[in-house]
Amino acid sequence: MDFGSNSFDEVDDLSLFSGTNDGVDEVSEMKDESWEMVQKKGNQFVINDQPFYVNGFNTYWLMVFAADQSTRGKVSEVFKEASSAGLTVCRTWAFNDGQWRALQKSPSVYDEDVFKALDFVVSEARKYKIRLILSLVNNWDAYGGKPQYVKWGKAAGLNLTSDDDFFSHPTLRSYYKAHVKTVLNRLNTVTNITYKDDPTIFAWELINEPRCTSDPSGDMLQSWIQEMAVYVKSMDPKHLVEIGTEGFYGPSTPNKVQINPNTYAQQVGTDFIRNHQVLGVDFASVHIYADSCSHRGRRKISWNASSVFRIWSIYKGPPDTIHHSGTPLSETVYDTLLNSTKKGGSGGGSLLWQLFPQGTDYMDDGYAIVLSQSPSTSKIISLHSKRLAIFNSKCAWKCRWGCRKKNQFETSLDHDEL
Repeated sequence: MDFGSNSFDEVDDLSLFSGTNDGVDEVSEMKDESWEMVQKKGNQFVINDQPFYVNGFNTYWLMVFAADQSTRGKVSEVFKEASSAGLTVCRTWAFNDGQWRALQKSPSVYDEDVFKALDFVVSEARKYKIRLILSLVNNWDAYGGKPQYVKWGKAAGLNLTSDDDFFSHPTLRSYYKAHVKTVLNRLNTVTNITYKDDPTIFAWELINEPRCTSDPSGDMLQSWIQEMAVYVKSMDPKHLVEIGTEGFYGPSTPNKVQINPNTYAQQVGTDFIRNHQVLGVDFASVHIYADSCSHRGRRKISWNASSVFRIWSIYKGPPDTIHHSGTPLSETVYDTLLNSTKKGGSGGGSLLWQLFPQGTDYMDDGYAIVLSQSPSTSKIISLHSKRLAIFNSKCAWKCRWGCRKKNQFETSLDHDEL
């Protein structure tokens, strides 16, 4: 995997894609994608040899909401609203370890009702033509995560001294692998399709935001990634796999660590380039959190968008955060990705953190987007979806813009620029 060295640091020069009038009238006439597995070809995602650029979102709590009949309707609601805005991929949790409404109550012991709730989430996503990135464990203690695995290990009599033992102790590794096996081989009680055979699932994420601060060299986490990526692929070679890292450079690239958001980032045991050279890992992700309109906020955008040759998850801040140039941050991020897309680059897409339906304000972490309450943001999201739909409608990968779609897209851009 060649991550290259070209940069998109000149974010302000990407105004070609800015604007509020989409100028796209034929998107609705384009052929719908068939419901086949998403694959990768070169440095791009494809479905049936057609490009698949993603405008997506995060809503991590879907399974827990689906487990309660009083809140299950919110799952359908968020998928419906997302689909209406042209969003095509959702990242959510396929874990809840030892917590309230736990999926996994103890190692390899599951609550069938909660598993049925996850079945419902997958089936509803399929209903609304939204694909899922399913994360398999958390680095943090929310929803259990690696601290819960360590608690289980201690309860079993293991001599554990750190939450990072999750990555190194063979018993804890076996707990995790057992969970992976259970989820991948789950027969959906709604669709009657095994998870590992379901095209609704875009990819498996090994762990949300892994860190291993006890080993800044990165060797411990690297070993875990190597083992788990191959393990997932051995059971499910059809689906894509990603790690779930935040995007921090590490010891293997000392010439790039200064681009990290702070000096601490290179001490957390992750090593972005090295991690993503592992056999079985199909694409990379980075996580961006907005910090208002400071120069440092701009630096974060440039850092992630320029240093990741295959960018995937871009997390954004509050919906109306303004970039230092006066442009909404969401528009700045989308413009950067579209510039990569237009050039045939490796910006595969972005996922907003996070999309909420109405009536879930009590879950808001300060980054929630309720489309019906954020018309300006909703318009930017829908515009981006329509533009990506044009790229995705290209007749075949080998077309290389030889068909009329090239002129159609360029016409829409000219209209916006005017």
